[in-house]
Amino acid sequence: MRILVSTDAFPPICGGSGWSTYELVKTLRARGHHVVVSRPHFGASGAGAPAVYDGFVIREWRGWAPPVPFIRNYFRNERFYGRYAHALGEIIREEQIDVLHAQHLLSSPAAVLAARMEHRPVVCTVRDYWPLCYWADLIHDPEAPELCPACTPSMMTRCVRPRARWAWPLALPAIPYMRMNLASKRRALARADVIVAVSTAIAFDLQSRTGDLRGTRIEVIPNPVDVEGIRASATAAPPLSEPYAVYVGKLAPNKGVTKLIPAMVRAGLRWPLVIVGDGSQRAEVAADAARSNVDVQFQGWLPRAETLRWLGHASILIFPSHGPESLSRVLLEAAALGVPTAAMDTGGTRDIVKQGETGLLSTTTEALGDDVRRLSEDTELRRRLGYGARDWVERRFAAPVVVGRVEALYRELVGRI
Repeated sequence: MRILVSTDAFPPICGGSGWSTYELVKTLRARGHHVVVSRPHFGASGAGAPAVYDGFVIREWRGWAPPVPFIRNYFRNERFYGRYAHALGEIIREEQIDVLHAQHLLSSPAAVLAARMEHRPVVCTVRDYWPLCYWADLIHDPEAPELCPACTPSMMTRCVRPRARWAWPLALPAIPYMRMNLASKRRALARADVIVAVSTAIAFDLQSRTGDLRGTRIEVIPNPVDVEGIRASATAAPPLSEPYAVYVGKLAPNKGVTKLIPAMVRAGLRWPLVIVGDGSQRAEVAADAARSNVDVQFQGWLPRAETLRWLGHASILIFPSHGPESLSRVLLEAAALGVPTAAMDTGGTRDIVKQGETGLLSTTTEALGDDVRRLSEDTELRRRLGYGARDWVERRFAAPVVVGRVEALYRELVGRI
């Protein structure tokens, strides 16, 4: 087949979405398909991203948006979709594309429009909550324990406040636009032949939180993982000679990082906590660690191979996420490496972490700390959960397994034409 993949994140420089897309296109190519990659991009420089990655020539379409909140979003969405759809249409005709597969927010509405203009089937992968939340994270207040129940005008008023801060009254007139923008994205997504939700949580929320997608076929197909490649990257010598716990990811409110130090204190853990990543809450975590006399070693952002080395030799992965994780790449990589996980039960996490089989799940900071203590004190439990995680990721998430399901979906859709 001749497949056009349009993605917001490629090549896989950082972030789980880029690596998931790369595993998809790489495995499709290995199975004998002709794959074309297109990427919408805003900005003049391309952020240094290469035009070719691992033999994939990236067909980039550049857009421009003024650096003004909400107006910027209009230029990146409503003003952009039609133009990008016509560019995709040219690629479809030039490359004689059989099926389109869109990945993420900027690509999906334009790809659906292009597919309808060119009479081709189109699949849209949804990896987060952009069809359900203007901010794509369901967090109306970083300090609130509960997630946003729905994008109503009153809830939008609440979620604008912490984001706009002192200027929030000036942002209130943008709420009608926010509602219109969200509705237009849902209508576009509803016209896809199939929506691929990467987790059961995403599929459930797409079906239950909006009626706009009623009648659109939704398939749960997870992100593919190069299990052997991940393991090969983590074979270097351990970075520390002593046991340690690890956190990998952004230091941001949606990742729940303020739970890290309280969980460590609750667990009474004397091991170091190694943090691979960075973000707006680094100083807060560091101050909390200093007050609590917890040994935290900040590594900052590292190349992927180095990150996998820290992850692969860890005794425990702590995953305190607050936002509804769609399907965390860090959890998949830890599972592939057989690292036992203590995780907060959010979003699609339980698709990876099966309680008592591949890891431990909790719903409070106190329970997370108790799980960290259990894992640190029980070597056999760590071994058993690590083995279970390795087996589960091989059977459910390995790239050949996942891409085989995607390939079958393509064949079904192409066969209908």
